[in-house]
Amino acid sequence: MDVYSSSLVFEKVAAAKGKDKFVIQCIEWSCDNLYIGSKDGVLQLFAPSSRNGMGDHPTLREVRKRQMGRGGEISQLKAVPVLNHLLVLWDSSITALNMFSLEPIAALKKLQNVSLFRLGEPVVHAQQVSVQLFTASTKRRALSIYKVCVDRWECVGNVALAQDPVALAVRGTCLCIATSDRYILQDYQTQSVLELFTHNLRRQNVLAKESVKGEFLLNCPGNLGMFVMNSGISQRPPVPFPDGVLDAVVHFPYVLVLQSKSIQAYSMLDQQLKQTVPLNSAKSLLSTTDAVFVVEEREIHRLSQSPLEVQIRKLLELERVNEAHTLLEGVQSILPEDSYKNLHSSIICTSGWINFYREAFLEAKELFIKGDLDPRELISLYPGMTVISDGFKPQPPTVSNAKDMEKLNNEAQPEFQKYLIFLCLYLNAIRRTDLGQNFLQDIDTTLLKVYLTLGYFDNLNQLVSCHNDCVLEMCVPDLKHQKRFFAIGLLYQSKGQHLDAIQTWVWMVDDDSVDSSEPNVLLHIVGVLIFTERNPGDQGTFKPQEVLSILMNYPVALVSYLDFLINEQQSQMEKHHTLLANTYAALILQPDREMQNHDTNMEEIREKMQQFLWQSSFYDAESVYAKIQSSVLHVEKAIVLGRIGEHKKALRLLVDEERDDKAAENYCWRTSAGRNRDFMQQLFSWLLQVYLESGPHFSMAVDLLNQNATAFNLLWVLEVLPGSWSMQLIMRFLCEAVRAMTHDRRMKGLEKSLVRMDNLRQRHAWMEATQGMVRMDRTRVCHSCGRPFTGPEFQRWSTGELVHTHCYSTNNSS
Repeated sequence: MDVYSSSLVFEKVAAAKGKDKFVIQCIEWSCDNLYIGSKDGVLQLFAPSSRNGMGDHPTLREVRKRQMGRGGEISQLKAVPVLNHLLVLWDSSITALNMFSLEPIAALKKLQNVSLFRLGEPVVHAQQVSVQLFTASTKRRALSIYKVCVDRWECVGNVALAQDPVALAVRGTCLCIATSDRYILQDYQTQSVLELFTHNLRRQNVLAKESVKGEFLLNCPGNLGMFVMNSGISQRPPVPFPDGVLDAVVHFPYVLVLQSKSIQAYSMLDQQLKQTVPLNSAKSLLSTTDAVFVVEEREIHRLSQSPLEVQIRKLLELERVNEAHTLLEGVQSILPEDSYKNLHSSIICTSGWINFYREAFLEAKELFIKGDLDPRELISLYPGMTVISDGFKPQPPTVSNAKDMEKLNNEAQPEFQKYLIFLCLYLNAIRRTDLGQNFLQDIDTTLLKVYLTLGYFDNLNQLVSCHNDCVLEMCVPDLKHQKRFFAIGLLYQSKGQHLDAIQTWVWMVDDDSVDSSEPNVLLHIVGVLIFTERNPGDQGTFKPQEVLSILMNYPVALVSYLDFLINEQQSQMEKHHTLLANTYAALILQPDREMQNHDTNMEEIREKMQQFLWQSSFYDAESVYAKIQSSVLHVEKAIVLGRIGEHKKALRLLVDEERDDKAAENYCWRTSAGRNRDFMQQLFSWLLQVYLESGPHFSMAVDLLNQNATAFNLLWVLEVLPGSWSMQLIMRFLCEAVRAMTHDRRMKGLEKSLVRMDNLRQRHAWMEATQGMVRMDRTRVCHSCGRPFTGPEFQRWSTGELVHTHCYSTNNSS
């Protein structure tokens, strides 16, 4: 694979007669600027050319140049953009320069006796930015830690070493140090030391490089590039290094290993060699966020990694599906969510196409479903199948083992039949999924055509007799061509065109040349249509009881008619509701020959029965329970028990017999809907007791608490929980329950305050209403009610005015 592309960034053209002895020793790349340190102490700054702009491969021009001294190599450069500093290691000392002018910073004096150094991450404290500097000294066998600011640096710590430091890498407070014979990890804050393993400095180049977060890359004995966490453990397999490694860097998700004549790119995810880049003569590598720079004596090359999306799609083109999947999963955290989902779907579907053409249909179906394959892509491959959706442009699979379905249909019918059967199974599998809901017309129309082609006439009748999205204009001609006239009637009926359906069936009965192969079902359907589709003025022709007596031997028709009575005619008669529930049960427990081969239909009937039992409040629950008590319809039994009030028994049935914790949880929520909080808490407490008493339902009890914290009484739960449970198990429950209790307490306080305010408002209105003057004269008669001021109703107020209590109460109420 072409993971990296190489471009020349800098080249020093040799002077005439060999007078130019320029040799690159080290480089630094920061803020689109290139710094070059030479072997003779010359420091150069190159910036992008203003004429060409940046682009992918900018042209550089020299803008500054500085001679560090009379001679001696510049062995290390490091820019500190947050401080505008450039640290230069020359002549065993670090000099701080301005990174743009290359002028020395007078406030920062040289640091002497330094053999190598590393920088930590910038730190902002009290509006002051600083960077940690770690220097190694072979002369003193020690590491020094400095705090570097804009105008000063100060030593804040020292780490003594037993041997000379050879290489150094830093992650947070952890130092990875290569000494003269071993690698060690040392935390400079806690002073903890962990020896990793020894190495042979004479036989191999010792490397200690920063990898991804919290990880180091080390060159280990046996030519292995080992990844070590700051805890000392390795969480990924080592990379097999070649002989003669000069340098290595991590450019996620790859490790680039430098030899004198080439660079090899290994994947960190599967440890496989992905690319080899040839070179003339290289000496070191510099990894940045955007690229990796290769340093030769007089040239600098830039290796740019192609976008991860491009790499993954290239792997898919090469059908290296496993590698593409490994790469995608490894880089998921750095990809946009939409890109990840699209690539994941492409990988899964490509694997599905490979299995599809291998005739590994079971694997292909699972992969297509998992990858959310657009069903129209599959439909468009088959001859005779038409995609209905407007604007759809098929993208045929590009796998190498793809087959021409048209050719298979013409030359290898048995093999083509297998692919048709697969299409049938796949479309049925996704028909009720969220994906299938987007393409129902395409799916149902294609299914009808496949059933016709394969001769699956029972499946065909089942499809068109229920709700479907078949397109009449495309399906009716095919059905007529195959002489499936009964199915045509069913299709008309499913679309609400009852007159067309009846006319089709009547024509079948009257025409002797047409063989009616479905007489019994025909009578059932036509009967129900006559009873349910007649005009309101004809209601006296057939009484409901007469119709029911006619249809008692035809359960399918009976269910349709009872559904019409209850849902259309709004019947609230107990016998109608009970009969419908019992008929549902009979259809499920004792299916007739017509329905035995339709598992999907049976599931649909169970769903309808459960929905009816939940919604109806008029059926005789005890009668229905007696009908299904000995059956395996545990969910239905639980619903009926709930109607009787046997909630705890219903929950135990769902947990112990049905073994469906979600059904039990939904039962509690649905049963308590519209009821008070105490009832809801009682239901959930019973369910928790069932889990705790049953033994093997420990995890279900934990999930129930953590996912439904607001449905429980916290104090009650704390009393009944086993003492062996840890707080960590129910931490989510405790947090949400306490939050809910706090919310309830505050809401009650708010309600109390609102009531108090309303009371004060009413009292104020009462006081305002009682402040009016009452006129009196010598007649001693109340001018409000006309009654004399005598008897027990007479009152004297402190104002000296007289009034009847009756008048007072009347005035107050008004």
